Amino acid sequence: MAAVRDLLAEGRFHESTVEEVAERAGISRATLYQHFRSRMDLVDAMCDTFAVNPALVEIRDTVELPDPETALTETIALAMRFWASEDSVLRQLYGVVAIDPAARDLVERQREDRHGEIKRLARHLKAGGRLSPGISERDAVDQLMLLTSYESFRELRDAGRSEQRVTQLLQESARALLLRTA
Repeated sequence: MAAVRDLLAEGRFHESTVEEVAERAGISRATLYQHFRSRMDLVDAMCDTFAVNPALVEIRDTVELPDPETALTETIALAMRFWASEDSVLRQLYGVVAIDPAARDLVERQREDRHGEIKRLARHLKAGGRLSPGISERDAVDQLMLLTSYESFRELRDAGRSEQRVTQLLQESARALLLRTA
């Protein structure tokens, strides 16, 4: 997995051969094929390691914090921390979504997982009476999906914003768009 991650981070995985991956990993091609049937299986297995990323692990608990506004701001901060920690790999995977089924599947699985957590957060905001009048739970989910997307993170980072500033901007936007004012 480290070899796949390194090749992705270097922007070389998609041009590399299975032999190069095996050589980088210090194993034979036959050994690689004993564990993984294809390059897509390699990418899938490497992406499974995202599940133990501390930022993603914390999001699952943060969504249900007692104070809905804290849950909102912390969830956005953790999402940005995850995107930043995996940026070199994700940039490559997101860049080839149109032509690489494994990358496309990864992005779709990530989106579905994030959607589930975001739905939980929107329910929490609604139950806590924190959503602005006229904002439905579904609208909150849609807004939060935009605000926590890798694409939003990347756009702001590519515009020269620091990770801290990206987080702050998205948190401020979420509060302004979604939360009931006192």
